[in-house]
Amino acid sequence: MLFVPFILAAMIDGDTELVLRLQRREPDALGELYDRYGRLVYSLILRVVRDSGTAEDLVQETFIRVWNRVQSFDAQKGSIAPWILAVARNRAIDYLRSAQARHDPMELNQMDHPSLYSEMESDLLNRDSARRVQTAMQKLPESQRQVIELAYFEGMSQSEMAERMGQPLGTIKTWVRTALRVLREELSTAVTA
Repeated sequence: MLFVPFILAAMIDGDTELVLRLQRREPDALGELYDRYGRLVYSLILRVVRDSGTAEDLVQETFIRVWNRVQSFDAQKGSIAPWILAVARNRAIDYLRSAQARHDPMELNQMDHPSLYSEMESDLLNRDSARRVQTAMQKLPESQRQVIELAYFEGMSQSEMAERMGQPLGTIKTWVRTALRVLREELSTAVTA
């Protein structure tokens, strides 16, 4: 399951003291953070960029970004692990978009990256939501699960998905709309249950 890194991260507790040490700018705290989450961050980034050298560079950039922004993190609202993975994922997708822009600047301006996918990110940032998302994703047909994964992990637009999957754009839009509706219903049902 592709949401495994987020699910694993959401289940990790005990980082409150580490976050406080990071916020006090203790250098050894950054090393400890890297020891705990470096492998998980690398796995996620590698899944997105598909190049080990690039993934290694982006892991370093991710941890530097976390170090520079940890003051804004509130440990009372949850574990730092899902936040780190969100930073890593965003950095990897930014890299792909930047690489694409260097190859075809006109195409980047025409990309339609719908903001509706970003709503899923906040649901992934806590432990209960991660379990609900995993259960809901398992209920989706393969085609719908694939479009959600392409949007989330690769930052693809619906047009890019249609090209990659060899499907008409209308079909992709239907799959995305249906998948998001099913996920929304499943997640809201799980909350009220």
